[in-house]
Amino acid sequence: MNNSSSILEIKDYSKISFHVKEIMDSKNMTRSKLSKLANVRFEVADKWYNGNIERMDIDVLTRICLFWIATFPI
Repeated sequence: MNNSSSILEIKDYSKISFHVKEIMDSKNMTRSKLSKLANVRFEVADKWYNGNIERMDIDVLTRICLFWIATFPI
């Protein structure tokens, strides 16, 4: 058991990097188009584009991935 008197314990879980900007720029995709096709607000698409994700929403990530698969099939 930890003898710390702190209520808050900060853990470092590492970092996950998303390369949305690089992919969008290489495909000449706009944030506006991403927001419409992934059904998210422009501000959300802008945060993903700039890598300023405050809270990773799995639903938004899924919609972006499905959008990429539909738009740019392998």
